[in-house]
Amino acid sequence: MSTADHPPCGLYRTTQQLESVPAGRLVYFHNHGQPGAGIYLPHAWNSNRARWHQQGFTVPGPEWSRTLQPLAPEGLYRVRERFFCCEKKCRSFEPNQLVQLGYTGEAEALLFVPEWSAGGLGIPERGNKVDQAVTAKLELLTVAEGQQATREPAGGLMH
Repeated sequence: MSTADHPPCGLYRTTQQLESVPAGRLVYFHNHGQPGAGIYLPHAWNSNRARWHQQGFTVPGPEWSRTLQPLAPEGLYRVRERFFCCEKKCRSFEPNQLVQLGYTGEAEALLFVPEWSAGGLGIPERGNKVDQAVTAKLELLTVAEGQQATREPAGGLMH
């Protein structure tokens, strides 16, 4: 099987169970490797970004991997269009506001709002749950990553 038979590498939400991984989980999908394409579960979060287990679960084939629901990448974003966190309108997110997108283990989208302080730009540990659809109102920013920022499963699988 070629990598073209599978979705691209990236973040996904499972929609079907695979071994001990239930539907509705945040996973990193890797579409190539030995013994084949697989999913990796988060084992921790650092700065609101998932850290992935080194051992994954090989998918049974492209039919299964095509059931994965794609998610927007974790990272820093610019808000393009005003929206609210929920129907109750507890918090608004304004155009050009800087936000960080992260996820829970159940693949629920979270937005964190960085703030300036005397120590520099800080990112809070608590965010607001938002509907996955709001990611269409965000624009991913390019941010350089230092050598200590590695988040990959074993063998440098993420790219």
